Amino acid sequence: MAGRAKGQMSLVSHLEELRRRLLVSVLAVATGAIACWFLYPQILDLLLAPYCSIRGAGVQSTVFGTGCELLVTDPLEPFTVRLTVSAYGGVAMAMPVLLWQVWRFVVPGLYSRERRWAIPFVLAGVLLFSAGCVLAFWSIPRALDFLVEIGGPDLVSVFSPAKYLGFVVKMTIAFGIGFQFPLVLVFLQVIGVVTPQALRRVRRYAIVGIVALVALLTPSGDPFTLMILSVPMWIFYEGAILFGVLRDRRRRRRGE
Repeated sequence: MAGRAKGQMSLVSHLEELRRRLLVSVLAVATGAIACWFLYPQILDLLLAPYCSIRGAGVQSTVFGTGCELLVTDPLEPFTVRLTVSAYGGVAMAMPVLLWQVWRFVVPGLYSRERRWAIPFVLAGVLLFSAGCVLAFWSIPRALDFLVEIGGPDLVSVFSPAKYLGFVVKMTIAFGIGFQFPLVLVFLQVIGVVTPQALRRVRRYAIVGIVALVALLTPSGDPFTLMILSVPMWIFYEGAILFGVLRDRRRRRRGE
């Protein structure tokens, strides 16, 4: 038990540690946001890629414009859009630092054998977040196609930068957060909060909860996006159970 006792902190020390971790996180996000401000043209081209793809997929008659243009109706909108893209980009670029700060904050309350998960935790978090963003970009054109076509041919869609980019960013963040789901389940098992047996018992309720959470996280609300994110999260849930079973089996073999 010495591993946890050694890392115990007073309430004041814990609050001071929280302040330090938050400061580092804010500085990391700010640095990333500044970089994204200068990389805005390249980032904007990347964010417009899903919209441009549906323009060549047979929906030209129901989307305003002849190219990949977005309609600006507010003189301040270009500035606010650049600011928003830079802010969200800063969060994405700072994700490794943010995950590391989260881990370092909870480390004092862990046993020494649990602290060895630090680097795998951060690396897995970054990889899963990136995988979620990639899947989001793959699904966004299909979600847009569904949303544009469902109104019928008599409705012509006109996308503004703020609305469109907000949609893309929210979808990307939702998928990135959703892909952190297995990390949370694995971490809770590592620190002994839940067991694979408990996860098995609530499997049916968890599946319903996953679908409800995805419906809440994703802005499109279309059935395709709901399925695309719900299925990986359900697979992650089963994978977390498998992780717990294999971990318990290995611990029994070692006589722990």
